[in-house]
This record gives sequence, structure tokens and C-alpha cells, in this order.
Amino acid sequence: MNQRENTLRAIRFEQPEHIPMTFHINTACWHHYDQDVLQDLMEEHRFLFPQFTRQKTVRPAFLLTQRKDAPHTDPWGCIWKTTDDGITGSVHVHPLADWAAFEQYQAPDSDKTDGTYPINWDDIKARVSKDRANGNLVAGGLPHGHTFLRLQDIRGYENLIFDLLDEEPGLFKLIEMVEKFNYRYVTNWLELEPDIMSYPEDLGMQVGPMVSPELFRKHIKPVYQKLMKPARDQGCIVHMHSDGDIRSLVDDLIDGGVEVINLQDLVNGIDWIKEKFAGRTCVDLDIDRQNITARGTPEQIDRLIREEVGKLGSRRGGLMMIYGLYPGVPVENIKALMDAMEKYAGYYS
Repeated sequence: MNQRENTLRAIRFEQPEHIPMTFHINTACWHHYDQDVLQDLMEEHRFLFPQFTRQKTVRPAFLLTQRKDAPHTDPWGCIWKTTDDGITGSVHVHPLADWAAFEQYQAPDSDKTDGTYPINWDDIKARVSKDRANGNLVAGGLPHGHTFLRLQDIRGYENLIFDLLDEEPGLFKLIEMVEKFNYRYVTNWLELEPDIMSYPEDLGMQVGPMVSPELFRKHIKPVYQKLMKPARDQGCIVHMHSDGDIRSLVDDLIDGGVEVINLQDLVNGIDWIKEKFAGRTCVDLDIDRQNITARGTPEQIDRLIREEVGKLGSRRGGLMMIYGLYPGVPVENIKALMDAMEKYAGYYS
């Protein structure tokens, strides 16, 4: 069973061979850790890194929003800054902080950009063909922060929340502009017939969402539904990612067409996730990066992964797991996490 078939079986509750496990190493890690140590760990964990090839020196390519002391102006006019190569920055200049600038404001071309970075659809087509030929899942999707966060980047968070509350007429036009851009981008992707379409957008804070459920339902959910409908109509799996506490929004996300929900474990609660989704909606579980893996012991990490697999996993499927490594995690904890993800990939309650 190849990677694509195993993942599709997990999503569809059709008895995958194992729980799909993804271990992502952020590019900043390559200048925060000893490169040989990281590569040794990857070499020792071939289940997580089946395509790994050792390099004498790893020189990662940093995205335009991840370059220290090199501000990036995206196609919407938002200016991004970061203080560490490899760590995605934040928007420091909002092009529509004043509505007076809206008269001359225009959306970028979705045939040339995803809204943050330049794109080449011929290159994307070539990558899709390669993935399909290699038995990999063909994954398309909107860029991270495509709607709510895009509006926030353009207007600024406080301005946006007041706009939503006041029902600012200019905001309705801006939402329509962002929606049309995203819709065109979605349809471009669907022409390539991906297996799965992702709609990544952080909506949660440490406690509660960044936007009230009422405002989300009124202004953001209808946009999500329009953007997800072409994928659903085509039979494409709809995947949604959000960091933070999204418990008060999740019913609206599922109602909007989400079939795979990627959410954080501890901030939402493992037991809550089990009660809400286990056996019904596929959970792509985002493993804790704040507490246990960063400051706990290897034994605590092993117990965490075993608990999550035991409570959310099933031989039928319905569980995938992903971990994002960022600087600051002790090396012994990195190893413990890799060990546990491999150890429990075939474990069920």
C-alpha cells in the first residue's frame, strides 16, 4: 500500500495499514541545531523520513516572509518582517489601515501568485505529475491565512474586528475581492484533479477564537462555503487547518464541508477531540509544541503520543498526526517524539 492509498484509507475510515505520521522540520532548525545531529535522527527514523538523503551541508531556501532583515511586500501590499531566518514573520504595514486608500486598491492576479508568494502553474503541474507517478497524495489548496487572516493583514486586526461589528461597507467590498481571488485560485487547483484540497487558516487563540462565532458565521463562514463547494462537487477531500482553540467554531467548519480537521491537541483537549470527532470525522492531530514536547521529559512525550493514539485511533482509520519542529526543543525530546510516532503508528486502543 503506497502513501497515497494509506492516507486516503485513513481519511475514509477504510482500514489503513498504519496511522499517517508527518514530522516537519522548520527550516530555522538547520541553523539552531547541529546539522549532523538532526540528520542522524532522520536517518534513524526512515518511517518518518522515507525519502531522506544525507547532505554535507543543509542550505534551506527561506521563503520571502522568512528572511531576517529583508522585509517582504506581498502582492496585496502587506509588508512582512521576521527576526529569524526560517521563521515566518508578521505583517507590520497594513495597506488599507486607512479606508481612503481603497479607491485605488486592486487584487493581485491569481494566475501569478497565491497572494503571498509568486507561483508558476507549469511548475505546480509538473510537481503534481511527479507526486502522482510516485504514489504520493496529490495535495492542493489555498495558502495559509487565505481569508480571515488576509483581511486582518490588509486592514489590521483591531480595524478588522471593528469593521465586522460596524458592518463597514468597504469591508464587504474587500471580502468580495478576497473571495474572488481565492475562488479563481481554487478552480485553478481543481483543474489538476488533486486528491485533497486544504484551506489553512488560524482562527484560534490560546483560549477561544480570534473572532466571535456570531461574526464568523455572518461574514467568514459563507466565504468558506463558497470556496469549498467546488472541491466538494468534484469529490475532492476538504482539509481544514487552524491553530488555537477553535472549539466554538468547529461545528461551523464541519458544516461548511470540512472532512479532515487539523487542530491542536492540548489547547482543544484530547478528550474533547475524542468526544467530538472520533469515529466520525478524520482528525489530523497537530501534536503539542508548547508544553510537553518543548519542556517535558522523553517519558512524558511517549505517554502523550500513546494517549492520543489510544483515544483517537482506530483500526478503521480516522486519525493522522503531524508534528512541527521549531528551535528550542531539546534534542533528547526530538528523538523521543520521533521514536513514539514510529512506535505507535500501528497501535490502537
